[in-house]
Amino acid sequence: MLVEEWAYLFRFETVGEDKSRGKGLAMETTRGVIWVHSAANVLCPHIEWAISKALGHPVRLLWSAQPAELGSRRAEYVWHGPVGTGAALASALRSCARLRFEVTEDPSPSNEGTRWSYTTSLGIHAAMIGPHGDVVVDEERLRAALRDESGLRAAIENLLGNAWDAELEEFRYAGAAVPQRWLHAVG
Repeated sequence: MLVEEWAYLFRFETVGEDKSRGKGLAMETTRGVIWVHSAANVLCPHIEWAISKALGHPVRLLWSAQPAELGSRRAEYVWHGPVGTGAALASALRSCARLRFEVTEDPSPSNEGTRWSYTTSLGIHAAMIGPHGDVVVDEERLRAALRDESGLRAAIENLLGNAWDAELEEFRYAGAAVPQRWLHAVG
């Protein structure tokens, strides 16, 4: 597909607080990774379209077979963009059916890192991520967990995203034929 054919996808209107930004001000940027752990073959072009729209430029993913689920594909993509792009990517991808994915957004000087995990059976889970890759739970979320009548253990497991990790773990495995991606240096 030619770049001209993609042009209609990327017409954005500036709304809300972005309008008040003066010309010449630098927008804070960050980077992250999209892991599509499992997607039906027919969804692959739609997933690329959703990612392209969220990033504002055409994206082609390198798809490979997902050995954990017959007939599924997997891909990963390192992205760069303004702070908040990770949330836009997670929102765009969760509209696709039969999909398992994770999106990360690295920390920036004014924002914590975040990981969004999604499965069709559990929905989406967002967690703040510390500089070493572990989940960070803020004070107010812990206070809410203490008030949870279903039990502290269940509330903390939910805050940590244990159910999402358990479901995604077998799909995270990268087979010998899949290129490995090293984590970004922090700091």
